Amino acid sequence: MKIKKILNLVISVLILAIFAAGVYFVLKIIQESGAAAANVATAATFIPTLQFTETPTDAFATDPTQIALDTAGKLCDNFSFDPATIDVTILEGTQMKPGQDFVKTWKIKNTGMCPWGNGYGLIYAGYEDKMSGEPAPMGILVPAGQEIYVSVNFKAPTKFGEYTSAWQMTNAKGIPFGKAIFVKIVVKADGI
Repeated sequence: MKIKKILNLVISVLILAIFAAGVYFVLKIIQESGAAAANVATAATFIPTLQFTETPTDAFATDPTQIALDTAGKLCDNFSFDPATIDVTILEGTQMKPGQDFVKTWKIKNTGMCPWGNGYGLIYAGYEDKMSGEPAPMGILVPAGQEIYVSVNFKAPTKFGEYTSAWQMTNAKGIPFGKAIFVKIVVKADGI
């Protein structure tokens, strides 16, 4: 008798789960077909205690810009730089005093198909030492084809030696793109 009740409960839960999944997919189809938001909201009231979230998939497969350009599933972000002009401040091998604050600025170009806006910027990409690096916000929209200066605020380590830190651009979804860019300094007692 007890087993039958447990089995009935399991079957009821499964039926409810199947029903909820069916409702979810119907709502998803309605939503994607352009139905009015009010209709979707009304339909959703039939299952007020259930809440569904999308399972993350390819993070950039549904970018509207990529769909319009027929490039869905391909990252539309990229950048390039001229090796002769990338280092705006702090050339490779610049000498610093221990604990000295400095700002490294690079000149890069948006060579992707998507503009860069809120959420885009530099992230620490590893290598030897972060040197307390804090990226400065870009603060502007960067259309494809435009050059921009990107900066990171650093503090030189307190021990003597050579230090290198790598940084990479990331988009608003947190996906890194392009090649890493570097700052390389030498910490000495007399510094600059």
